Amino acid sequence: MSKQAPSTEAGAFLRFLRRRRAADRERPLGFLRDLPRIWPYLRPNWPLAALSLVLMAAAAGVALLAPWPLAILVDTVLSGKPLPSLLGPLGHLSRETLLIITVTSGFLVTGFHHGVSVLQNYVDTKLEQRMALDFKTDLFHQVQKLSLAYHDRKSTGMMMFQIIGESAAIGSITVGIPPVIQSVVTLVGMSVIAYLIDPTLALVSLIAVPLVYRSTGHYLRRVQPRLMAVRGIEGKAMEILVEALGMLRVIRAFGREGHELQRLREQGERGLEARVQLTLRQTLFSLGVELITAGTTAAVLGVGAHHVLDRRLSVGELLVLMGYIAAIHQPLQQLSGALSSFQQQFNAFRFALDLLDEEPHITDAPDAIEIGHARGEIVFDGVSFAHDERARTLVELSFQVPAGHRLGIVGVTGAGKSTLVSLIPRFYDVREGCITLDGVDIRRLTIQSLREQISIVLQEPLLFSGTIYENIRYGRLEASREEIEAAARAASAHDFISGLPQGYETPIGERGSRLSGGERQRISIARAFLKDSPILILDEPTSAIDTHTEAEIISALELLMEGRTTFVIAHRLSTLRNVDSILVLSDGEIVEHGRHDELLAIDGAYRRLYEAQQRHGPEGFGEARDIDFQVEDAYG
Repeated sequence: MSKQAPSTEAGAFLRFLRRRRAADRERPLGFLRDLPRIWPYLRPNWPLAALSLVLMAAAAGVALLAPWPLAILVDTVLSGKPLPSLLGPLGHLSRETLLIITVTSGFLVTGFHHGVSVLQNYVDTKLEQRMALDFKTDLFHQVQKLSLAYHDRKSTGMMMFQIIGESAAIGSITVGIPPVIQSVVTLVGMSVIAYLIDPTLALVSLIAVPLVYRSTGHYLRRVQPRLMAVRGIEGKAMEILVEALGMLRVIRAFGREGHELQRLREQGERGLEARVQLTLRQTLFSLGVELITAGTTAAVLGVGAHHVLDRRLSVGELLVLMGYIAAIHQPLQQLSGALSSFQQQFNAFRFALDLLDEEPHITDAPDAIEIGHARGEIVFDGVSFAHDERARTLVELSFQVPAGHRLGIVGVTGAGKSTLVSLIPRFYDVREGCITLDGVDIRRLTIQSLREQISIVLQEPLLFSGTIYENIRYGRLEASREEIEAAARAASAHDFISGLPQGYETPIGERGSRLSGGERQRISIARAFLKDSPILILDEPTSAIDTHTEAEIISALELLMEGRTTFVIAHRLSTLRNVDSILVLSDGEIVEHGRHDELLAIDGAYRRLYEAQQRHGPEGFGEARDIDFQVEDAYG
């Protein structure tokens, strides 16, 4: 199989792994440094956490009682020895009665232990799921706050892996802590009781502790870091899958189903091989711990049997000791397994925290103010902007758009048209200069109130997978049925919607796949009508539809633009028939600005674009792709 170069995301993840691996070699328990980050999610769920601890304590107490019914059965009922001093009042009972009491007690202790376990499992599951949901909600909220610049460089698949795949770690860590505490308490309690019964046997049983400790330290330093590499490979597999599902139409159009299947299969094979190798090492570690505890148990059994033969112990006491020693070794095994599991979960938690800790670039200023219903006057004053890894995108743009004014924006692909209008709702922030709304720098307005002033209709109508009604209502969630239908009528969408079998309740499929391009665009326009904002941005709203549908869309857009400050990006100049002025961009700079007739009067970029479309129709703009070079000749 061919090897693929790692993507930018995969490379970043591998660098993250190397840093964590180096840190973990230096500090085997260094992964616990993120433990305080759990507290904000645990605090709202403290009743469940407290109940879990109470149940843990009850389970530990029951575990201390578990071996005694069998010991009494062997020593007193079967061998006739007196009861322990604490049970002296029962000494007058017959053997038959003691047999019934002993067997019943054993049954009750076992039943109570399992009952507590079931209840604790329910409480822990509820706590785990609640914390994971809270954490996942915060991650999703964070993703919504991050700027488009961040999303431009971050893959959707990796973000989904962080939100969905890694967010569950916080709950797993939390519910994993009580069993560790229980194991420690049980280990200490049973070691003390075993020491009181037979100090020699207790000391022999504790030989396993330093051996398991050393084995676990080796595991955490050398084996466990491989787990993070496996998670990185699995995250890349999800990235490929999400990308392929989003590009399914392109994949089918080019007949690349086999290629994408092979990509996913190769990544899966890499993950499978890494997972198998990791599982082998995990199994060898578990085998080592089991052999240590088994050897110690054999030594205890041999010494204990010798003590019974020397009459220093009774058979029942030996059984109690063996029960306690087995219970001592079980926490040791649980602790070693829990530490390795914790490192896995904390690494996943840290990877999710990296997303949560990402600093949003677009935020409200400390003194941000809310704006009510704006008049809509927009001023660009010396605005410059550049996307990451680009020298320049927009350069010192200065112009004014009065309230209610309609501004057309034209230019070849890459001239900066969409970036310009993206600065108005602060999808990106300007690098130099400022943009004002009604005389106020938009960075001094709250983001929410600023974006409430703006409606956007894009070239590709972005619709959700619900019904037509839900998609139009998205413009204003509190709108009534009558207002939604009125918006659809204004957008020339009501007639085709009414003709559908389910009308407004018709499901439209993912991204509106069950509707035509013109129908999707009309729903998008209806959504903008319903929002009723004073500023309107039309980003090539008719470039993806036929000329017949374009005429209907333009009629709806004309109505939508009435009384609104409007920015119209257009390749088809037919969309600009009724704008008040036109801005011509080239290489991020304003090369022409004026009314349609004024621009035609000069031998410039707009005139050449207009003449190309006159000769070749609306698609003639494709011939004008070299307009940048012509503009350079004309304007030096």
